[in-house]
Amino acid sequence: MSIAAKFEIEYLQYLDAEGKQVRDDLPEFAKDLDHMVELYKLMMSTRVFDAKSVALQRTGKLGTYASCLGHEAAHVGIGSAMKPEDVLAVSYREYGAQLYRGVQPREVYMYWGGDERGNDYQNGAARHDFAWSVPIATQCLHAAGTALAFKIRNEKRVAVCTIGDGGSSKGDFYGAINIAGAQNLPMVAVIVNNQWAISVPRKIQSGAPTLAQKGIAAGLYCIQVDGNDIIAVRKAMEDALERARNGEGGTVLELVTYRLSDHTTADDARRYRGEQEVKDAWAKEPMTRLRNWLVAKKVWDDSKEEAWKAECDEWMDNEVNAYLETKTQPVTAMFDYTFAEIPADLAKQRDLALSLDKKAH
Repeated sequence: MSIAAKFEIEYLQYLDAEGKQVRDDLPEFAKDLDHMVELYKLMMSTRVFDAKSVALQRTGKLGTYASCLGHEAAHVGIGSAMKPEDVLAVSYREYGAQLYRGVQPREVYMYWGGDERGNDYQNGAARHDFAWSVPIATQCLHAAGTALAFKIRNEKRVAVCTIGDGGSSKGDFYGAINIAGAQNLPMVAVIVNNQWAISVPRKIQSGAPTLAQKGIAAGLYCIQVDGNDIIAVRKAMEDALERARNGEGGTVLELVTYRLSDHTTADDARRYRGEQEVKDAWAKEPMTRLRNWLVAKKVWDDSKEEAWKAECDEWMDNEVNAYLETKTQPVTAMFDYTFAEIPADLAKQRDLALSLDKKAH
């Protein structure tokens, strides 16, 4: 019997769980130890931000919040590989990538606090990135449309979308990667496989040995990466972005990591996963392995760690205060920006909301 085609999925890793190098061909950016320290510092900043966010929610100062604990290497690796002119379409927990591109914690807090002005990013490359997307996988279609626009305009830009392991089962994801392959679009779809789609484990989410291989049917380049190894994530992203920028087509990256937190602050993961599983995952988490590697290179130590932690705490205090001191919008704002001419039924609701607000004050 003849064979029509054969496929294989490469697995990329540079640092093992203990922070030891498993291959010698380090990419150029990883040879710049000062740069690697900066990436580690952003990973630490992201973790401090995340802890503060959960604390704000628990004290009633923030709405439901989606933690990024354990995803620091995956997210910072994505953001740091992109160019400012590229466009990022995220789901709802890729804060490390967004912080790298200029999103401010106060903007994150405004969004999760119910104020849509948090989506109007004010700084840097984030100005032209997409808003957070809570509906699962719809952002993948936004990225595909953006990539098509880049191709039509002949712009050397790439659209990047992120999606979870569960979200990669949605038709929106498949539709996006299919058009990216069919039209040879400059798009990179990153599956952040954190092993749990809320309470649904990866093992019953898909029968495929890897999630990366979902891109094969679309005609895209596919690779699975150790998502807790920032060197591997950054390298895979750089390669994917370069291929897309040069007209060589899109990529599906699977970053294998673990959700160390609950799905959101409205979830209690103890109901569906075992304590030992989480303990085993902590032994592979991204911060420790990069820190061990930097310490072995003699560019990081406990005193630098404590000094940077103090800076992060001060930074977060300033951001939290800026959020808490932001003047709230009038109650009518929820009606004012959806339609050019507000429909009659919504106009009645608007008037009712305004009268109730006046009575309350």
